Amino acid sequence: MIPDEYLQTFVIECRELLEEMEEALLIVEQSADDAEIINAIFRAAHTIKGSAGMFGLDPIVLFTHASESVLDRVRSGDIAMNSILASLFLEAHDHLSVLINHVAEGSYPTDDTDSRGKRLIIQLETYLGDTVLDQAVALTEVPMVSESEVEREESDAVGTDHWHLSLRFGTEVFRNGMDPFSFVRCLSSVGNIVQLVTIIDAIPAAENMDPESCYLGFEISFDSDADKLAIESIFNFVLSDCSIHILPPRSKVSEYKRLIMELPEQEMRLGEILVKCGTLTPQELSNILLLQSGQGNEPQQPIGEVLVEQQLVSPPVVVAALEKQRQVKDNKKNEANLIRVDAEKLDELINLVGELIIAGAGTNLIARSAKMTELIESTETLSRLVEEVRDSALALRMVQIGGTFNRFQRVVRDVSKELGKDIDLVISGAETELDKTVVDKIGDPLTHLVRNSMDHGIESAELRIARGKPAKGTLKLNAYHDAGSIVIEVIDDGGGLNKEKILKKAIERGLVTEGINLTDKEIYNLIFEAGFSTADVVSNLSGRGVGMDVVRRNIQALRGTVDLDSIEGQGSTVRIRLPLTLAIIDGFMVGVGNAAYVIPLDMVVECIELKAWASDEGDGKYLNLRGEVLPYRRLSDHFAMKGAMVQRDYVVVVRYGEHKAGLVVDKLMGEFQTVIKPLGKLFKGEKSIGGFTILGSGEVALIIDVPGLMGQIKHEAEVSQTLVSAV
Repeated sequence: MIPDEYLQTFVIECRELLEEMEEALLIVEQSADDAEIINAIFRAAHTIKGSAGMFGLDPIVLFTHASESVLDRVRSGDIAMNSILASLFLEAHDHLSVLINHVAEGSYPTDDTDSRGKRLIIQLETYLGDTVLDQAVALTEVPMVSESEVEREESDAVGTDHWHLSLRFGTEVFRNGMDPFSFVRCLSSVGNIVQLVTIIDAIPAAENMDPESCYLGFEISFDSDADKLAIESIFNFVLSDCSIHILPPRSKVSEYKRLIMELPEQEMRLGEILVKCGTLTPQELSNILLLQSGQGNEPQQPIGEVLVEQQLVSPPVVVAALEKQRQVKDNKKNEANLIRVDAEKLDELINLVGELIIAGAGTNLIARSAKMTELIESTETLSRLVEEVRDSALALRMVQIGGTFNRFQRVVRDVSKELGKDIDLVISGAETELDKTVVDKIGDPLTHLVRNSMDHGIESAELRIARGKPAKGTLKLNAYHDAGSIVIEVIDDGGGLNKEKILKKAIERGLVTEGINLTDKEIYNLIFEAGFSTADVVSNLSGRGVGMDVVRRNIQALRGTVDLDSIEGQGSTVRIRLPLTLAIIDGFMVGVGNAAYVIPLDMVVECIELKAWASDEGDGKYLNLRGEVLPYRRLSDHFAMKGAMVQRDYVVVVRYGEHKAGLVVDKLMGEFQTVIKPLGKLFKGEKSIGGFTILGSGEVALIIDVPGLMGQIKHEAEVSQTLVSAV
C-alpha cells in the first residue's frame, strides 16, 4: 500500500503542474507559435505520467500518454497548435484534474469519467494519423501543419544535410595490416557516400616517401540515418592511429539541441551532456580530456572551447548544453531554497505564537505589579523578540494573490465563449500578499463577481460598437494594500448600473421607502440585498438575484466589506476590502468603564481630547476636527455601559476606506499585540465586535470591528431619520 503522505505529495504536485499547464494552454490558444510554452505543457504532462507510473495509477498513465504523444508531434512541428487543439488539451486538462481528484479522495473514476477519457483519447489519437488528410477526415477542420524551419549553420563544416567525415590515416596503418579503403567501403553498410575527395597533401616528395607509410586522407560527404557513435564504430580498429572528425548534418543540430533540453533534470558535466545527446562519442570525449589535461600547469581551456576548436561539436550545441547545465543548477537551487509545509502545521505555529503573546503579556503585568525593574526590562526584551517571531510566523502564511487571479483566465475564456462575447482579462497587483486563509476563501465570491460582470456588465459586441466602444470588452482584476487592508477590485468597461431601475426595483420589493434620499453608492449597493435582481432575462450564469448577497455574506465572514461604484455607460467597479490576516494584529487598547476594548491599530488615525474639539452647542454626534465634520459615538452608549464619570473623554479617530469616525473612550491604554479569538454563535448578530482577546491578567477584551460599527451607526441613523419623517 502506498503511504498517504506520498500520495498527498503526488496530488499536490500534480495540481500545481495542472495549474501551470492550464495557464500555458490559455497562452498558446492566443499565440500558438511559442515553442517554449509548448515545451512547458509537454514537460507537465510528461512529469504527471512519470509520477503516476511510480504509483501504478494506470488510468492517469494511459491518458497522459495519449496527450504526451500528440504534444510531442506538436513540438516536432508535425502538428500545428491551433485553437481547436488547445481547446482539446484544455478538456484533457480538466479530465486529468478529475482523475487526480479521485486519487486524492481515494475513489475510483465513475463510468462517465471513463467514457469521457476514452472519447478524449480517441480525439487525441486522430492527431497521430500518418497524414494531414487523416486529421482532416477525423476532425472536419484541418489543423494547420507548419513547415519546420530549416536551421542554418553559420559555422563549422555542417552546411549540408549530410554527415561530413574528415579522415586522416596515420603513417603506420599499412604496416599494421589495415587498408584505409576497406573502412571507406564499410561506410556503405550504414549509408551512402555522396562525395569523396582524396587528400594527398601529406604525401612527401618522392625522395622522402616511404612506400610502407600511409599518407592518405579523405573528406567524405555521407548520407546516413545512423548516429555518430555507429559511424565512429566503423573505425574502431584504427582509432588510435587515425584522426577522425565526424560532423553532423545541419538538420542534426536542432535535433541535438532538442535532445539536450529533454535530458533529465540532473547535474551533469558538459561532456556527459554532449555524449548523452549523441553529438560527441565517448572516444572523442576521452581524447579531448587527454588533450585538455596535457595543457600542463597553465589554466585549462574550457572543454567547450576545445570541442569547438577541434570542430567536434558546433557552437550552438555547446551553448545549448551550457544552458541546460545552468537551468538544472537554477532549478536545484530553487528547490533547495523551498520546503513544502503542511498548512495545518503553520496554523498550529500561529496558535502557539498567540499563546506565547498572551503568556508574555501576563509575565510583563506581574513584573510591573511587583515593580521589579530587572524583570520588567527582561520581559520587554522578551516581548520584542516575541513580536519578531509573530511577524515571521505570520509572513509564512502570506501568499501572493496572483495565483488566485490567474485561475480566472480560464473562467473568462469559458464564460466568454458561452456568452458569445470577446472579453479580455487584465490582471494587476498580482504580487500583493495576504493571508492564505483569506486567499482560500476569496475564490468563490470573486468567481461570482467576475461571471456577473461578464454576463450583465459587459455588453455585446454590436451594442459596444454602437456606443462607440471597442468591440472587445475588458475585465480587470486589481489588488493593492491600503491602510492595513487589502483591496481587491473587479472592474469592467461595460454599460454600468442604471440607478433609476435599481431604485424602482428596491421600492417594489420594499427594501426602501418611496421618496427616500439615497446617495448613488447607497443605491448601487442595494444589489447586494438578498434576492435582488434587475436582470430582464434569467440565464444559467446569473439573473435570479441569488449570489450577490452570498458574496457580501462570505466577505463579511472574513471581516471584510464590499461596495460598488458605477458610471452608467462606462462600467462598474466592485471593491472588496479585507484584513491582511485573521490571526494576530497590532491593536490599540482603550478603556470604557471597567472594560477594555481593542481597536485595530492600522485603522487608528489619531487620539484627541473630546472637550478640545466638541462645542457645548453640538448635538453630541459630530465634532469639528480642523474644519472637518467628524461623526463620533461614545462606546459606553453603544454598548449600554454604566460607569463613573471621568474627568476627560478621549476620541480615537479611526479610518476605514474613505470614511472616518470618532470613538469616545475613558482611557487610552496603548498598543497591544492582539490574538484574535472568534466569538460564539450568541454574538453572531453583533456587527460592531469582531472577536475577543485574552489579556495578560486573564481578563477578556473585545475587539472593535470598525467597519461593522460604522455600518451599524449609519443604519441606526437612517432608521431614526425614517421614523422622524413618518411622524
